Amino acid sequence: MALAHTLAPRINFGISDEHRAAIAQGLGRLLADTYTLYLNTHNFHWNVTGPMFSTLHNMFMVQYSELWAATDPIAERIRTLGCPAPGSYAQFAALATVPDVPTQPPKALEMVRILVQGHETVARTARSLFELVGQAGDEVTADLLTQRLAIHGQTAWMLRALLED
Repeated sequence: MALAHTLAPRINFGISDEHRAAIAQGLGRLLADTYTLYLNTHNFHWNVTGPMFSTLHNMFMVQYSELWAATDPIAERIRTLGCPAPGSYAQFAALATVPDVPTQPPKALEMVRILVQGHETVARTARSLFELVGQAGDEVTADLLTQRLAIHGQTAWMLRALLED
C-alpha cells in the first residue's frame, strides 16, 4: 500500500511527511489485522457449540465488540496523519497477517487456540511500529499502540487459561 503520494498537503504538526506515510502504512496493517481478528471472533461467536457454548459465546461477544470498537480509532489516526485508511475486504486481505479462519467451524477449543494466535499476531503487528513512532516523536500513535498491546495481551492470556488442564 503506497501512501507517500497520497498524503494530505500542508499538514505540519511536527512529524515529517516520510514518517507520517510510514506510520500510516503500519497502522493500515494493524487495522487489517484487527478487522480480520474481529471477523474471526464474530464468526466463532455465531458457530461455537459444545459444553462451553454459553461461556464462549458470551466471551466471544465481549471480544468482538472490543475489536470492532478498536477499528475506528486506528482508522482515524491514519486519517489524522493525512492518509486514506484501508477499508475494503481486498485491502484488508492484502495487508493482514492474521489468517482467515477455516470455512468449516472448528471445535470450541480449537477456536480458542486460533484466537490466542490471532491476538498474539495483532500484538506483534502493533509492537513492530514502536521504533518508527519513537523516531518520529509520535506520542499519540505510541499511546494507541500501548493500549492495543495491553488489550491483546490480556485477551490472549484469558483465552490461554481456557486451554489449561
